[in-house]
Amino acid sequence: MVVERGKRSDRDGSLTDTSTAWATSGMMALTGRADGPALGGPMALVDGVTALADDIALRSGRLGRPVVVDPLALMGERAATIGLHRHGAVSCGGTSRLMPSRDGWMAATLARPSDWELMAALLELPAPVGPGDWVTVERAVANLAGDVLGSRSELLGIPVSVLGERSAPPEIRKGPAEMAHGIRSRPIRPASRRRSCADLIVADLSALWAGPLVGRILRLTGAWVVKIESRSRPDGARRGSPAFFRLLNGGKESVVLDFTTEDGRRRLNEVVAQVDVVITSSRPRAMEQLGLDVDALVRDGRPQVWLMISGYGPGVVGPGRAAFGDDAAVAGGLVAWDRGGPTFCGDAVADPLCGLAATAAVLAALERDEASVVEASMADIAGGMSGAALEVEGLTPAAPHVGGLPPSPPVAEFGADTGPFLAVLGIR
Repeated sequence: MVVERGKRSDRDGSLTDTSTAWATSGMMALTGRADGPALGGPMALVDGVTALADDIALRSGRLGRPVVVDPLALMGERAATIGLHRHGAVSCGGTSRLMPSRDGWMAATLARPSDWELMAALLELPAPVGPGDWVTVERAVANLAGDVLGSRSELLGIPVSVLGERSAPPEIRKGPAEMAHGIRSRPIRPASRRRSCADLIVADLSALWAGPLVGRILRLTGAWVVKIESRSRPDGARRGSPAFFRLLNGGKESVVLDFTTEDGRRRLNEVVAQVDVVITSSRPRAMEQLGLDVDALVRDGRPQVWLMISGYGPGVVGPGRAAFGDDAAVAGGLVAWDRGGPTFCGDAVADPLCGLAATAAVLAALERDEASVVEASMADIAGGMSGAALEVEGLTPAAPHVGGLPPSPPVAEFGADTGPFLAVLGIR
């Protein structure tokens, strides 16, 4: 067998199953420039998500029902659901761009009106930058160094990343799924006993893609999963595709609390003190504002596992940085290259990738006789799966399709289960 640039071929020159899996999954169709050929993604990505899916199936079977996930198809399901296509240096969703800076490449995701309002401050421009004025942004970025952009973006809360800044060295990318780069599990105390997932109550406080995916898979194992949202700031994914929202949140009960009031925050604290697993995707400051002391809650008896998803993890560098799936993937170096430079690899790939890695880590923590805080960094997880590209010459890319997860049941009406759920827990 010959190994070259991520390509593996038999003696007759045929491509291996890895390249074929990339092409038939829909991910190849989402990678590359709109007017150019579809590109291969990193072999490490294909091998990595396959290992995560195997780990999830194994552990979920030991804890409840085995959940079989098609990880490559799953990563293209948003694109399949809402009709997205590849655009090279522009993300499939259109809100992120790869741009040359003074000393390399960087990415910015400007999906919110507030991001555009802050661009003049980020780029030190004399006048505001109008929404959608990428020409002005690209001109200014070309004159700035990546580290300057990164430090300013953290202060302003704008999702900006430098290409490869969180890419993992090759020597630490191997190992069991529970030790995936970008995942840290901190044991807090011994757990009382290992239980079936069917006995678990999961509070899903997360939003958008990565966290809700974890909750959806835990629901498939048999856990009772409750989606808890702020009345004033519900999950932003509700404003998007109903079909994609259902894919991630179907079958979960819906609880709505008013996080802006003392009474609402009290109820939230009482909820998380009685459930078994908590999923969050907020930055540490948001947890503090809600009065949630994560370590203290886990140490005092419940929950057994608290999953904290963030863009860059809890370390000294980056704990407050905002991130979305596309720019976090760029930070990890998870891109595809052609003669024109880097292009986005798939659609917001760090989101579903983080969701799969975090699910495997939560299931691993549930199997151990420990209560743990599991911290998942989207950028670092992506960085652990970057590297040499698959050779895909001669392969025809299939369109992205739905089928990574089993069909979803209906989505509960917003807040429909608030009263009954609080009553079960004895919360008034």
